[in-house]
Amino acid sequence: MKLYPESAPVQLEFDKVKALLVEQTRTLYGNEKASNLRIHTRKQFIDMELRQSYQYFQLLATGQTFQHDQVFNLSRELKLLSISGAVLTGDIFILFRSLAENIGSIFRWFDDERQSSLSSLYEVIRQTHYEKSIPQEISRIIGDDGRVLDNASEDLTRIRMALYRKRNEQRRSFERILGKLQKAGYIADIEESFLNGRRVLAIYAEHKRIVKGILHGESDTRRTSFVEPEETIEINNEIFSLENDERDEEYRILRELTARLSSFSPLLKQYVDVLGEYDFIRAKARLAAMMDAHLPQVLDASGIKLVRAYHPLLLLYNKKSGKTVIPLNLTLDEKNRILLISGPNAGGKTVCLKTTGLLQMMVQAGLLVPAHPESTFGIFKHLMIHIGDTQSIEFELSTYSSHLKNMKHFMEVANGRTLFFIDELGSGSDPNLGGAFAEVFLEQLLKRHAYGIVTTHYLNLKVMASKTSGIINGAMAFNEKNLLPEYRLNIGKPGSSYTFSIAERIGLSKELINRAKELVDENHFTLDKLLNRTEQDLRQLESRDKDLQKLIRENEALKKSMLQQIDKEKHQQQVELLKHQNQVAQEKIVYVKDMERKLKQIVLDWRRADADQDKKQLMKNMHALLFNQKEKQVTEKKQKKLDSRYVALEDEPVVGALVLMKQNNKVGVLAEIRGKRAIVNLGSMPLQVNLEDLVSVREKVQPQQ
Repeated sequence: MKLYPESAPVQLEFDKVKALLVEQTRTLYGNEKASNLRIHTRKQFIDMELRQSYQYFQLLATGQTFQHDQVFNLSRELKLLSISGAVLTGDIFILFRSLAENIGSIFRWFDDERQSSLSSLYEVIRQTHYEKSIPQEISRIIGDDGRVLDNASEDLTRIRMALYRKRNEQRRSFERILGKLQKAGYIADIEESFLNGRRVLAIYAEHKRIVKGILHGESDTRRTSFVEPEETIEINNEIFSLENDERDEEYRILRELTARLSSFSPLLKQYVDVLGEYDFIRAKARLAAMMDAHLPQVLDASGIKLVRAYHPLLLLYNKKSGKTVIPLNLTLDEKNRILLISGPNAGGKTVCLKTTGLLQMMVQAGLLVPAHPESTFGIFKHLMIHIGDTQSIEFELSTYSSHLKNMKHFMEVANGRTLFFIDELGSGSDPNLGGAFAEVFLEQLLKRHAYGIVTTHYLNLKVMASKTSGIINGAMAFNEKNLLPEYRLNIGKPGSSYTFSIAERIGLSKELINRAKELVDENHFTLDKLLNRTEQDLRQLESRDKDLQKLIRENEALKKSMLQQIDKEKHQQQVELLKHQNQVAQEKIVYVKDMERKLKQIVLDWRRADADQDKKQLMKNMHALLFNQKEKQVTEKKQKKLDSRYVALEDEPVVGALVLMKQNNKVGVLAEIRGKRAIVNLGSMPLQVNLEDLVSVREKVQPQQ
């Protein structure tokens, strides 16, 4: 992104955001990348960096981050490794081994599932690979303490074994001599020491000629002399020679290991860069967590839609001081490309302008922003800004001359991918002439399809915005009752400067205020009053709208509660129906099992029966079991049908009454009684039945439909 002027990042405070990002880095790579944070203009780069920041932000929130906490600033060591004939120390090889093992753990952490779900983070290591032979080769030669291992070579094994034996021999001889001289009273308090790599005795100076050996030196007070006993001189010489052999062999081994590892120098450089890249991504995620940031939508087009957006630095400051920040909502699109913000001084106009510019730069730099996820950012290739007093002593430019110089650059360079910000357009000159030029500037920027935000107090610009397609008015809310700004942007209407209201608030006399009103052009004053009244009416409408929305939410809550209750009742009815169906099914299962048991018993008895008579009886039993059950079911159905139409009576049957015949469950009319017999008319057919088989009944009264 091209910035104008060069101080634009400072004016929009992007440099302060970068400083916060640098504080979150640990590696030299991450520090340099954060310090030189690039602002991209290609969507694929912006999307990749934003997704990487967001995915790491999610990992931080769930505590699932992979381990890359070790800092490997190995640029100097990597240069040495690539130089022919160079020899690295064991401690440096330990760092290279840790570096490779750390990369290996990252590759293992990215299993197939994470490679898919965290594809943007995995992209950092996609172009490299883990070479397990690096830590294996180092571990074969170097121990955890950084020393060359005894078994690194056969010669080193032989030398160290010889050293071990000679040092034991030296220790025994030295202890024997030390004990003898201690008894003689020749040994000083410190007893022994090492000088020039040789083990020596601390002898009182007056006895130094008595002890045979080599004098290596004296103490500062000259009271103690350091003598190498004659008996250990030859052993010390052999040890000294073996130690030289050991150093030579270690050097040879380290030189060969360096040569073998030098072929992996480019790969190790990639490993350092990978860890540095993850450090940079983590820094962006930690910064996002500090700012309560989110991932916005990015479109490869011009435009901005801010939903509940905050100035990140103001948000952090107010968090510490316990103050609240009013969110910003605004939209710049093809229909309304330029937003003209008016309102009182210190009402938040410049903050709105700076918030929009800073968030746009952050998004194109791959940083998450403190705005609702529904916010949308386009991609701009030019960002131009003019804020505050820009007079230049060096070039002998006044404030207005500098202002005109910047406007000239804006109009020459601006296009459909330009985002501009102008604070107090037209200020610094005669209001009438400055206002006229300001209209011309806006017309030209509009013709060049540029997008931007302009703040002003000029009434002619407010009028122009209200009647010009592509420009929209906005106003900073002001509480005229309390005479305090509310720092909230209202879109669609221009705002009053509240000049006289603010004068009253600070205590100017009414006489001075009234005199000033008299000097103001009547039309100008009337328009300002109209804007004032319109804004207050808008505030009342917003308040009523809030009350209405509250009632709507309460109504929705009641509706939701009622629907839940209805669903609960339906569910209860379904449960009862299922219970009834389950009970019927259970009765059928019991019936089937009982039939199965009885039939099995009949089959078993059949096999045991010998006489034909017994088998005939079993056949009768089976016939009765099968067919009587069916008859029983039919009878039960008929009985249910009768029960639904008739009610049984306890009265004795009388002629002319309805009676139920028990044998066939039919209902007829009792026509005649002949002793213990009776004649029943079933329709037009008379039947003779036993009187005791009749039951008096009456028809049920059917409910009216």
